[in-house]
Amino acid sequence: MRPSGPGSSTGFTLLELLVVVAIVAIASAGVAFALRDASGAGLERDAQRLAALLESARAQSRLSGQPVRWRPTPDGFRFDGLPEGTLPHQWLEQDTQVAAPVVLVLGPEPVIGPQAVVLTSAADPQRTLRVATDGLGPFTIGGEAP
Repeated sequence: MRPSGPGSSTGFTLLELLVVVAIVAIASAGVAFALRDASGAGLERDAQRLAALLESARAQSRLSGQPVRWRPTPDGFRFDGLPEGTLPHQWLEQDTQVAAPVVLVLGPEPVIGPQAVVLTSAADPQRTLRVATDGLGPFTIGGEAP
C-alpha cells in the first residue's frame, strides 16, 4: 500500500534525473575516447614492425657484408640479399599497402642515404604513415605523410 498525502512522493525528482543523465553522458564519453580506429591502429602496428624489420635487415647486411634491398610486392614485401625465411615478408593487416613503389638499400655500409617508405591503408587511403631514416639513425615512424 502506497502512502498518500501531502508529504509523499511518487516519482523521481528533477535533480535525480539530471544526476543519472550526467552519469550516462560521462560513461558514454569515456567509452568513445577509449575506442580507437581499427584501421589506424593496424597501420601503425605495421609501420612499427616495418621499422624494426628494416633495422634488423640493416644489421644483418652490415654483419654479412652483403647488400640487402627491401622492396614491396603485391602481397607484402621482400628482402633481397637475405636467405629466404630470415625475415617475415607479409603485412600484419590485409589493408596495409605501400603508397608508391620504392626500393630501400639497407647496407652494408654503416652510413646509408636518407630513405623513406610511405604506408597507407586500403580501408582509409587518406591515412598514411612514413617510415624513414636520415641514413645515420634508425628507421622511425614520422607520422602522417604529406
